[in-house]
Amino acid sequence: AVQLVESGGGSVQTGGSLKLSCAASENTAKTNCMGWFRQAPGSEREGVGAVFAGGHKYLANSVKGRFTISRDNYKNTLYLLMNNLKPEDSGMYYCAAGSHDCWFDTHSNDWGQGTQVTVSS
Repeated sequence: AVQLVESGGGSVQTGGSLKLSCAASENTAKTNCMGWFRQAPGSEREGVGAVFAGGHKYLANSVKGRFTISRDNYKNTLYLLMNNLKPEDSGMYYCAAGSHDCWFDTHSNDWGQGTQVTVSS
C-alpha cells in the first residue's frame, strides 16, 4: 500500500486560498490515479478531484473554476490549489491513490490521514 501524508490545511476566511499537498511513499509514476476527497461533519465523504497518470483530470462541479488539481511525479506529490474558498468547502481533506482507479471506484484506495480545512464567513 502507498503511504500518503497530507499537509497544507488551515483556517481561512471566505475568498481565501490554500494549497494542499500529498506526499506519497513511492514513485507516483506507478500510481495510475491520485485524488482528493473531503468530508464535513455529519456528511459522507465526497470526491473533490482526481488526476490520472495519462493526464486526464476530474473535478467536482462544486469546485470547478476554483480548485486546480495537479501531480508532480518527480516529487511524488499530489497538489490541490483551492481559490475563492467558501464555508461549504470546510472539512477534512483526504488524499487517495489507486493503482488503477481512485475516482470512480474507491473501494481499493489507499488513504492518507487527512488535513483539516476551515473556511469562515
